Amino acid sequence: MSAQDRAKWNTRYRSRAGEDYPRPDLLLLDYTPAIPLNTRPRALDLAGGVGQNGLWLAEQGYTVDILDISRVALDRASAEMGVRGVRTVNLLCIDLDDAPLMPDSYDLVCVFRFFNRAVLPRLAACVKAGGRVIYETFNLSILETRPDFPSDYCVRTGELAAAFGKWRVLRDTEAGAFSQFVAIKP
Repeated sequence: MSAQDRAKWNTRYRSRAGEDYPRPDLLLLDYTPAIPLNTRPRALDLAGGVGQNGLWLAEQGYTVDILDISRVALDRASAEMGVRGVRTVNLLCIDLDDAPLMPDSYDLVCVFRFFNRAVLPRLAACVKAGGRVIYETFNLSILETRPDFPSDYCVRTGELAAAFGKWRVLRDTEAGAFSQFVAIKP
């Protein structure tokens, strides 16, 4: 992404400043595993926006990294952290195209409404063995109602399953313009 993309997203989040803070995504609520006692697993909320999913994970006991290109979105996440008293979240303003995702770093990775094919191999590699990915993003069906939507940011049928190869798939569905994928790394 570029400075132009960063400006676009900052503008979009500024325009939403008066809206209620969003709730975490339902797919995350349905597929986040319970945390064993006396552990502090790590989670990544990639393209986390205002952080509703990452903050919810922190409230469940995860140490969370929320990555997003928009400083405006992350500032809102920071304000919400203060309201909730959440302290186990790192907010990282970064271009996701260049995000340094270290191998075997996270027990859980969630991604909602973001797709970049080039990031998929690094995303799969950053999950620890036994960890999981929870992914929901636009698929090509969105072009039926929004023909101007950039098709490069749409997942193709079966593409997420292929990217996560031999993982144990818990969910792989398409519902209208969205694809949902949840899997555990062997």
